Amino acid sequence: MRPSFGARPTKDGVSFRLWAPGARRVDLLLDRRHAMQRRQDGWYVAEIAALPVGSNYKFRVDDAIDVPDPASAFQPDDVFGPSEVIDHDAFAWRARDWRGRPWEETVLIETHVGTFTAEGTYRAMIDKLDHLAATGITALELMPLADFAGRRGWGYDGVLWYAPDSAYGRPEDLKTLIDEAHLRGLMVFLDVVYNHFGPEGNYLGRYAPTFFTDAHTPWGSAIDYRVPQVRAFAVENALSWLTDYRFDGLRLDAANHIMAIPGEQSMLQDLSVAAGELAKATGRHIHLVLENGDNRASLLDAAQETPNGKYRAQWNDDYHHVWHVMLTGELAGYYADYQTPRMDLARALASGFVYQGEVSEFWGKKPRGEPSGELPPATFVNFLQNHDQIGNRPLGDRLESLASRKQIEAALAVTLLAPMVPMLFQGEEWGSTAPFPFFCDFQGGLADAVRKGRKQEYAWAYETYGDEVPDPLDPATMQSAVLDWTGRTPEQDARLELVRELLTLRSKEIAPRLKHAKFGDAIAADNGLLTAYWRMGHGATLRLTANLSDEDIAAPGDATGTPIWGETSGDRLAPWSVIWHLGG
Repeated sequence: MRPSFGARPTKDGVSFRLWAPGARRVDLLLDRRHAMQRRQDGWYVAEIAALPVGSNYKFRVDDAIDVPDPASAFQPDDVFGPSEVIDHDAFAWRARDWRGRPWEETVLIETHVGTFTAEGTYRAMIDKLDHLAATGITALELMPLADFAGRRGWGYDGVLWYAPDSAYGRPEDLKTLIDEAHLRGLMVFLDVVYNHFGPEGNYLGRYAPTFFTDAHTPWGSAIDYRVPQVRAFAVENALSWLTDYRFDGLRLDAANHIMAIPGEQSMLQDLSVAAGELAKATGRHIHLVLENGDNRASLLDAAQETPNGKYRAQWNDDYHHVWHVMLTGELAGYYADYQTPRMDLARALASGFVYQGEVSEFWGKKPRGEPSGELPPATFVNFLQNHDQIGNRPLGDRLESLASRKQIEAALAVTLLAPMVPMLFQGEEWGSTAPFPFFCDFQGGLADAVRKGRKQEYAWAYETYGDEVPDPLDPATMQSAVLDWTGRTPEQDARLELVRELLTLRSKEIAPRLKHAKFGDAIAADNGLLTAYWRMGHGATLRLTANLSDEDIAAPGDATGTPIWGETSGDRLAPWSVIWHLGG
């Protein structure tokens, strides 16, 4: 597919295209002003001969405002500066034969480039790839990179979707990171945001007002995917990340806030079909994952190879929430929907989602979700922590400060060996205690609005903790989240060894049997006993027995198969013990 948007080098120079249906005139600003030709449907085009790659440019709209290219490939001076012409074809890839890995082999780790290392760059991450591979992680997932205003942020306020943020390095630095990951057998995923634009640096409404609808998301105006050019902007962006940067997969943020057209094929389906065509044409494994609070099982199919309208998997927030309630006792906000965490955990283990059409109090006292038990277990990405669940806490504190070591290790033994796809958050593999509070780098009135909004949302926290609640605009807040790779304690070394053992076992015994796995059943007893089983590929049955309580309980006598993890103490199960069996 030839890209419709942005600047692309040609054999004679550079071709520029801007969709600006609301503009009367558009000029391309280089060393001088070049009038762009208006074509049908609001397109403006210019062909500049002999223009070198690396040239900076802007667009002048109606002689009133100078704006960057909304499809800019790079912004060397942040979102308000000029765009730079990038030749994606010029990068010399070393892992030329890389075609990815099957979904069943996926073990994810979610990372934020700016806090993953002290340097906070793409290139600095390369030094940690061997650690990830040795741990048993197979897929590095990056939080959003689309250029956002300022030097600090989570990335969910991106406004220039095609431009990796310059705070972390140049496009070739990102490509080098991905190339080096592939040389080590690691997949690389990217979190993308197609439900809204950030509040600062987005000029689309000025010259393409039909990009947006009157509807609103929690973060601003909804994007109108009924408009063909708007839909193409998102689909082509996904293909750019997958082709120009060779990402192995994408995770789409808050898909329930992406506008759908009743009775028509959605943008989500178009994106999946386009990615599937790319996968077929290149022989690559391409994996698409959703975050979707609506728990729409009908959008998912882990077994669909290649993508053809559906998505490989979904982040399973239900799974996280039941563990969090069980381990912490917290019931505020959305946790109030999980009053019976052991029973809810059994449901998640037995059929994926907890909410499969039941009424959710938090989600407006209305039915939430669709039946999910017929899907393959690998359709669900399970986790105990992620950026949201840590960072949306007032102090950004991790599970390590909320639960005991024994509880967390039991939860890890379940999560990393169950036949769902596991995900860790950066540093979780060694039990890092570095917080991950919300941070950003806005200025003026917007910065004041962010502070005010946080104080309103977390009024109880400010009353309880006062000045301990970090200021999201203070550079020290981001700095507090930077991982310390040099100061691991003996306890953290032991945690890392545990995770490595679990992931080694997963690679040997679980991943090879995931392809045709099916849900079985799970039962939670009042005394803390949890039992579950799954029908795995090659005719095997995977069984879980766990004591999720603080007291010894009697071990069930009906466990069959070969023990592959954990052991009983006579006929008793110790507190927070986990045992796995695998048999025919």
